[in-house]
Amino acid sequence: MLAYRVRMKLSTMVIWVGLVMGVASGARAQALDPKGLSAALAAKPAGAAAEQLAGQIRTWFGGSENLLKGPAPKIDDLTVAWAIEAPGLAANAPAPRVVSDVVAFTMPLVKVGDSGLYAGVASLADGYAMSWHYEVGDRRLGGGQLETYETPADGRERPGVPKGTLKPMPAWESQIFAGTTRDWWVYVPSQYTAASPAAVMVFQDGNGVKDYVPIVFDNLIAKGDMPPTVGIFIQPGVFKEGGRSNRSFEYDTLSDQYARFLLEEILPEVEKTVKLRHDAASRAIAGASSGGICAFTVAWERPDQFGKVLSWIGSFTNIASGKTVREGGHNYEALVRKTPKKPIRVFLQDGANDLDNANGNWPLANQTLAKSLAYAGYDYRFEFGKGFHSNRHGRAILPDTLRWLWRGYQVSESHAR
Repeated sequence: MLAYRVRMKLSTMVIWVGLVMGVASGARAQALDPKGLSAALAAKPAGAAAEQLAGQIRTWFGGSENLLKGPAPKIDDLTVAWAIEAPGLAANAPAPRVVSDVVAFTMPLVKVGDSGLYAGVASLADGYAMSWHYEVGDRRLGGGQLETYETPADGRERPGVPKGTLKPMPAWESQIFAGTTRDWWVYVPSQYTAASPAAVMVFQDGNGVKDYVPIVFDNLIAKGDMPPTVGIFIQPGVFKEGGRSNRSFEYDTLSDQYARFLLEEILPEVEKTVKLRHDAASRAIAGASSGGICAFTVAWERPDQFGKVLSWIGSFTNIASGKTVREGGHNYEALVRKTPKKPIRVFLQDGANDLDNANGNWPLANQTLAKSLAYAGYDYRFEFGKGFHSNRHGRAILPDTLRWLWRGYQVSESHAR
């Protein structure tokens, strides 16, 4: 009986230890994030623990082959993680490092385990931007553009906030842009009722922004910071024959064609199932890059229909130069000054490291347009950061941008349907 009890105790201990080890192993095997890697490196792992961490890093960064090339960093708000494989590096050689191309940033990486894997984590400032690369001995590898921003509180899902619905729509075959088809989606806030027509906001290049704008809408509508607003997320057209994109023609051309496309095709289709308001104050339009100038053009051509514009990294440059080589969006800075003021509210965002090419200089174009809007007395705001040609800055300030665009909003019953 005593031997049986001893065996039972030993078995129980083995099972208990196995469970504990399994839980610990599971915790170690959890997917990494930049802050987790920072903590793991700070612990200075050695032996089996270091090799296990090296395996996690390799998995996270896409394997050893990718790490040999100098992969892109992993970013979580302001915390950034880099890693690289440098096998055969001499013992007395300096550790691989991450170096900025212009701004003074240098970070030596830490060796992980006995292999040639090196990693490091940095905490950067909100709005920081740089182009960077790896240095391994006398070699320069990888690199790219980096921007860091805090995710705003209203850019995250909040418990208890009513969630709207995002519905994919059947591919749209346009008559105004003949021969094209496009994907699009419609967001309807949970507060919508047929008895109270909704405001509407149209987003160009909708496939990307549809994944995060509805969260911001949910939060701001619940707080009363913007009215219940239907979101339309629409892609540029693609020709059915040949698959050629029609994006630049639709977005960069200075004409009323895209405005007519929205007013005559898209909005009536949405209104088959959702009642929308028809006053310009209840209609906003947004886009980035060529989608930004497209948004401005729609409101410029039809200020009676769209009263609010949001442009990120707007392409107010000579992309659509036409036969005369001077028909593009660079003309707006002069048109705004020479044309009677239009009843539109405009939010512009750009960064000092935006594009500079044969079509123009994006930072200068946006600054010049902002100066023209100020000169002409427009209700406008311009946010100028350090970023590149990306939506990162715009996304980080989106909740405050929408609050500004919709501030003072009042319903006009005469335009409701």
